[in-house]
Amino acid sequence: MGAHISIPMYRRTVSRRYRLVGQKCLNCGRINFPPKAVCRYCLTGTEFEDVPLSGRGTVYSYTIIAGGGAPPEFADLARCRGSYPVALVELEEGPRIIAQLVETPPQNIYIGMPVEAVFRRIYEEEGVVRYGFKFRPQPAAEGGKT
Repeated sequence: MGAHISIPMYRRTVSRRYRLVGQKCLNCGRINFPPKAVCRYCLTGTEFEDVPLSGRGTVYSYTIIAGGGAPPEFADLARCRGSYPVALVELEEGPRIIAQLVETPPQNIYIGMPVEAVFRRIYEEEGVVRYGFKFRPQPAAEGGKT
């Protein structure tokens, strides 16, 4: 079973999916993304300040998802493309986000590669197209592996 998100739940998370907004914990100062009820770092903070995130970061780790390993909501993508890269991106502000990498062949991806968020179609479920962020190489980053 995939990561089904009901339409009401999806609508409640639109701000973080569309605007990339994190929460700065007023207790420890760390930025949580996605937003949480309790700070994931200090485990005691419950008061937050919204912080717009730049969308810039670096590839912390990555993998290539093959057709058989794709979650059900990405089955169409796997059928069309065969496999696709997914990365753990460390944002400039600190949080790490798991997202698909686009606009680069897998052989050009490397740990530390500078990337930037782009707003894209993620998948369709229950007749609703779900949008969110994917990441692409920052200009002049592709092929910059040393």
